[in-house]
Amino acid sequence: MKKALVTGATGCLGRHLAVRLAAEGWVVTGLGRQQEIGTLLGPAGIQFVQGDIRDRRIVDEVCAGQDVVFHCAALSAPWGKYEDFYSSNVQGTQNLVDSAGRSQVERFVHVSTPSIYFNFTPRYEVHEDDPLPAKPANHYAATKRLAEQLVMDAHRRGLPSIMIRPRAIFGPYDQTLFPRIVAANAKRGVPMIDGGQAWIDLTCVDNVVDALLLCQRASTDALGRAYNISNGDPKPFAELVSSLFELLDMPLRRLNVPYRTAYGAAALLEGVHRIIPALGEPMLTRYTVGSLGVPQTLNINDAKERLGYIPRVSIEAGLQQFADWWRGGSC
Repeated sequence: MKKALVTGATGCLGRHLAVRLAAEGWVVTGLGRQQEIGTLLGPAGIQFVQGDIRDRRIVDEVCAGQDVVFHCAALSAPWGKYEDFYSSNVQGTQNLVDSAGRSQVERFVHVSTPSIYFNFTPRYEVHEDDPLPAKPANHYAATKRLAEQLVMDAHRRGLPSIMIRPRAIFGPYDQTLFPRIVAANAKRGVPMIDGGQAWIDLTCVDNVVDALLLCQRASTDALGRAYNISNGDPKPFAELVSSLFELLDMPLRRLNVPYRTAYGAAALLEGVHRIIPALGEPMLTRYTVGSLGVPQTLNINDAKERLGYIPRVSIEAGLQQFADWWRGGSC
């Protein structure tokens, strides 16, 4: 029986992955910070360890004896202190690759992000080898880019590693993407930047789990690379959100705003919140405005050809899964 460590096991992707692995007969250890969610993993046969990847002692303990490490944990947010992103996404990843190397795991599977491509200009069919922006879009993108370099350095030193860059993961247990949109709708309305016509690439969480399992089984010549992952079915933001709220049986409140106006307002809000940190996250950030108003789609041919990746769950089915889960109590 294979043994796997899943970091970020109390997050959306990590939770789905841990449950799938356990169902397929793996001995699974899930590392996460949320004890309440962690207790829900026990009935699925998952050993849950409450802890943080920034804690080297805990990382050493959970990596010992594992065959595969799936690194799904990350600080993913549009706002926050650089030091927090760095400690979680860079130092945490360093701890994991160091421990995985010492434990001689068979494979290290790392979840990165296509946010490293984003430069506030329309980009279609972005390939993994396309040039990256000279300046990352935010702290999250900057630190995930550094984390990728750590994983590739570890691969060159002998840790068999492979990475995916999944775009906009959604599905049951999502606490970031669609819940933020629902919350915005309840407050002032969902921003429709330039009418919500920007094409948005997304990925159903079950498809990302499929991709991770393909990475675990991939041939050695597929290692040492990053792979774009999406549903390969971009939608205009307005169309996507309209479908979501129809399934949720909620009225959609559209807040139509030009891109320049939204970007300027976000920049002003960010300035105020930097001066007064106690205010927390701004209602709108420049990165959020860009994500909603600037098209970015991915080329996923490498994942199809090298990994055998095929998006199994459609956007429509994924939206239905999320809506069913959300209406059922969001636990």
